[in-house]
Amino acid sequence: MAIEHAFLPVLLGDEMNAYGMARAFYEAYGVKPLALNHTNMEKIQQSDLLTFREVPRLHIEERFVTALKSIAQEFIDKKLLLLACDEFYVKKIVEHKAELTEDFIIPYVDATLAHQLLTREKMYELCAQYGFQFPAMHVCTVNDYDNFDMPFEYPIVIKPMNMEKYSACIFPGKKKVYIAHDKDEKDSIFHAIYKESAYRDDLMIQQYIPGEDANMRVVNAYVGQDGKAKLLAVGNPILEEHSPEGIGRYVAIMTTYNKELMDIVKTFLEAIQFQGFATFDMKYDDRDGQYKLLSIELHNELSNYYVTASGYNFMQYVADDFVRGSKQSLTYVENKHLWTIVPNGVLFKYVQNEQLVIEAKSLIRQGMATDSIFNYKDMNAKRWLNVTLDNLSFYRKYKKYFNNKGLSNI
Repeated sequence: MAIEHAFLPVLLGDEMNAYGMARAFYEAYGVKPLALNHTNMEKIQQSDLLTFREVPRLHIEERFVTALKSIAQEFIDKKLLLLACDEFYVKKIVEHKAELTEDFIIPYVDATLAHQLLTREKMYELCAQYGFQFPAMHVCTVNDYDNFDMPFEYPIVIKPMNMEKYSACIFPGKKKVYIAHDKDEKDSIFHAIYKESAYRDDLMIQQYIPGEDANMRVVNAYVGQDGKAKLLAVGNPILEEHSPEGIGRYVAIMTTYNKELMDIVKTFLEAIQFQGFATFDMKYDDRDGQYKLLSIELHNELSNYYVTASGYNFMQYVADDFVRGSKQSLTYVENKHLWTIVPNGVLFKYVQNEQLVIEAKSLIRQGMATDSIFNYKDMNAKRWLNVTLDNLSFYRKYKKYFNNKGLSNI
């Protein structure tokens, strides 16, 4: 049973990310966050760890602040901690930070820095000053794609830069991310996006880094409101989703220890006067022995729960810092743990590195593994049925889409 608390986390956006955050808050404090979205999230409504509310037109610019202020009036006696579960709502929060601060605790940087970190070109320019390596990239527009002159060798990654607008487009062969191995494939992808869909925004063209899913690394950080890093963790994603709509989503992560990666992230975040959560996605390039930075996210994804599962509750850091004012020292996570959202049968069959499979099996036997969705403490009959069906669907999707090409450079 949830305990009455003086603070309430308010989560905006993506349903699965909201679940991972809600589980962490509940485990730390027994508090049930309020999850808001403008769509009906059936899966999240089945959970007993949070309270869901559909807020019509929450995503509309002229409605956003008004709707949140109305919510705040209902909980006037509580400290409201506002957190985004996807990039769209991160941008919304930082754009309206001054207005929202009257009613909510906002653990985010200001809009200028946020947009710099979330815009791929500007992010790379900033990160290059602090020693990060990254794959070559180019931005292609609807006006110049016909005359696009490839600045680097194939294969290449092609990804829409405005995912909000792209997600609303429907056309044959649509994927979240594309990989072109030659000019014909590239031209076919350009044609499908710009001729067969309504998408007219820019495309990111980036050099592909070869290698399996296990070459990926994700560095998760929490920086306190004093500008000092408090928690850093490194995860080794050993398996990703490979379906067209889910390419690149981590489904299994094993914690690992890499002080060099944590050091460079810590130095960077403190130097730019960051605060809050940050996720750095990187990929190891066998060709030169370097980790290449792919993206930085400021919202918490479902996979970030691997940090909490490793023994360091990620959500507790932000609540203890911004709500409780607790003093926190710097921690580099070393605990070994396996986080997953796929059945063991899928994990053992499709992880390509045999040594990692052996290690995963060992962690499972030792009880050092966590499925953040299949949560036995939050399993009413309806939720159990839907989670079980989702688990079974992974067998079908991997059989259909897994191609051993390691589509992780996104």
